[in-house]
Formats: sequence, C-alpha cells, structure tokens
Amino acid sequence: MILLVLLWHFCLMSLLAVGGANVLLPELQRLVVAEGWMSAGQFAELFAIAQAAPGPNVLVVSLVGWHVAGVAGALVSMLGMCLPSSLLSFYVSRWWTANQGGELAGLLSRALLPLTVGLVGASACLLLQAANRDLGGWILSAGVALLAWKRNWNPVWLLLLGGAAGGLGWL
Repeated sequence: MILLVLLWHFCLMSLLAVGGANVLLPELQRLVVAEGWMSAGQFAELFAIAQAAPGPNVLVVSLVGWHVAGVAGALVSMLGMCLPSSLLSFYVSRWWTANQGGELAGLLSRALLPLTVGLVGASACLLLQAANRDLGGWILSAGVALLAWKRNWNPVWLLLLGGAAGGLGWL
C-alpha cells in the first residue's frame, strides 16, 4: 500500500515541478513530515546527501522513497516523479514549437519565471529552518550564501568548508 501512496504523491508533485525538483522541497518536506515518514532534520540530511552526489537534483526523491520503502520505494518514487512530467514536457514542447511566437506562449513565459523563483526561495527557507538549530548554523549558512553570491566557486568546495567547520567544532 505504501508504494501506491508514494506513486500517487510523486505523480502529483511531478506536475508541479516547474523549474526542477528543488521547487518541490517545501511540499515534499511537508508530506514526509506530516506522514511521519521522517523528521524535518532527517529530510534536510537526505537533501544534503542528494546535493553532494553527482547527478540531477531529483535524487532526493529516490532517497525519500528508499527511506520509506526500500529499493522498491526508490524506484516507485522516481517513476512517479519522472513519468508524468516527462509526458507533459513532450506534449507541451510540441505545442510550444507550433505556437512559439504567439501571445499565449509569451504570457506563459512571463508567468512561470516569478513562480519558479518563489518556489526556489520557499525551498531555501524551509531547508534553512530545518538544518540550522543554533546561531552557529545560521552564521555558517549566511557565510556560505555570501561566498556563493560573490565568488564563482564550485558548491562542493562550500560543502567541504562547512564540513570542516563542523568537524573542527566551530559550530
């Protein structure tokens, strides 16, 4: 039964993933915490693992599925996350090609940009709240955000700096 629940939830979320899987983090976190599948802290840890691993951002979905129902859960979660949006993308791209210069296509382009920015911002806020339990965590997050904004560093280096700060007991 849990596999059907995972499939259903991820199929629905798949259709909301405008801008990638990261925009779904607030809803995904709400779902897994509300269902009692894991705590907000555990979710933040799985997200960090998914971001550190090479590959697409959608890896967090497979980790949530694996945490909830093992290998079958990971497979079902990824199927639910990828299949509906892939089918929708296929048919929308065909429509877009035929109507690219049209008024509706321009309106959709202008409407989806702020939506995506807002969803990514909401995701960042939820992850910061779940991951930062004290002032040191907030200071580290602010410092990393500042470095990411001012420098063009690979995010892996920022993760390593954060890990070193934690390992040295500075946080």
